[in-house]
Amino acid sequence: MKIRAALPFPLRGLDTDNDSVFMNETIIGYCAEYGVELTRSRPHHKNDQAWVEQKNGAVVRRLVGYQRLEGVAAVRALSRLYAASRLFVNFFQPSFKLASKERNGAKVTKRYHPPATPYQRLLVSEAVPEEIKSKLRGIFAVLDPLRLLDEIRAAQEMVAGVAAGRVNEAAIRDRDAELDQFLKRLSTAWQEGEVRPTHRQAPRPKRHWRTRKDPFVTVWPTICGWLDAEPERTANDLLHRLQSQNIGTFPDSQLRTLQRRVKAWRSEMARELVYAEASFTISAPPRT
Repeated sequence: MKIRAALPFPLRGLDTDNDSVFMNETIIGYCAEYGVELTRSRPHHKNDQAWVEQKNGAVVRRLVGYQRLEGVAAVRALSRLYAASRLFVNFFQPSFKLASKERNGAKVTKRYHPPATPYQRLLVSEAVPEEIKSKLRGIFAVLDPLRLLDEIRAAQEMVAGVAAGRVNEAAIRDRDAELDQFLKRLSTAWQEGEVRPTHRQAPRPKRHWRTRKDPFVTVWPTICGWLDAEPERTANDLLHRLQSQNIGTFPDSQLRTLQRRVKAWRSEMARELVYAEASFTISAPPRT
């Protein structure tokens, strides 16, 4: 009912897929009561809903992400997100529409209309009455795209919180107080990585265990002795020396593993050297 009332044109038909969310007694009874023609796509023909699936990927998934959402808190969070995003997408986000498509053998030539927002396309459409166009112009006059984008980010934070298990709804922030901060961050937001809270990945804990047995665990004390005597030796030199003393035990494919161990050894030696010099400087008596 709310969707039908918000549409800028009368709803004459409803075409859905075969999901029980749409194909049920409630939807059928509603369409029969209000004279809305109800049709459905053919089973196993997903291209029957090509326009819907296109917007599902270009709009919905880019805003909501791919996390599983369920419960009352998720419904409220999505309602808040859609309330702001529908205005932003319909009034401020232009898109291309296919005008023609020609096939010449294997070559396909596509031509598109100039990019325009759904709002602009409705204003030039002869099927939309002038009364509806005036109403749309009034809505557009009071909208602020930056404020809508700020509200979308706040709603995405709530959606991400619900998906992460924080079902308690975040308090609605003071938009006027924080809008200036949001505008200041826009120019540098790309430096922080993903700006959409619904698409940020939780940091993975650092792995402290090995997935394979260390091939140099038995000879590492010997390698440390070689490095102490000749620190300039490379891992390649050390591997050749091991191969000459242990024929057939250390193949060339283990060079990268040895390089990592030698790098860690040099980092540890440098750290000890720096800390030892700092300790000597602090504890040394003043000169007279």
